[in-house]
Amino acid sequence: MAEADNIFLKIARGEAPADIVYSDDLCVAFRDIHPQAPTHILIIPRKPMKSLNEATQSDETILGHLLWVATKIASEVGIAETGYRTVINTGPDAGQSVFQLHVHLLGGRPLGWPPG
Repeated sequence: MAEADNIFLKIARGEAPADIVYSDDLCVAFRDIHPQAPTHILIIPRKPMKSLNEATQSDETILGHLLWVATKIASEVGIAETGYRTVINTGPDAGQSVFQLHVHLLGGRPLGWPPG
């Protein structure tokens, strides 16, 4: 389980500042403070969850909701038509630095492949 005092959960609870772009009962989305693209938004579940490895079958609704929110935000910020990338880093070797599950929504420029 994610630690309740990590920065992302503090943002979700309104205890730390962030540029919030979306919020509902299941998740919060905010602009990354170290953007890797012109649009770089993080979408996190309100439920503490260290990484995708902690997800269980009972989390299917939350996981699907995070991706649906990504499509909604991509449309709202104007990157849906030209394209965007969603990324979930799981563990230190994948680049996860905050241990609360989060989806990166990246766009606003051509994105190279392979990504890493």
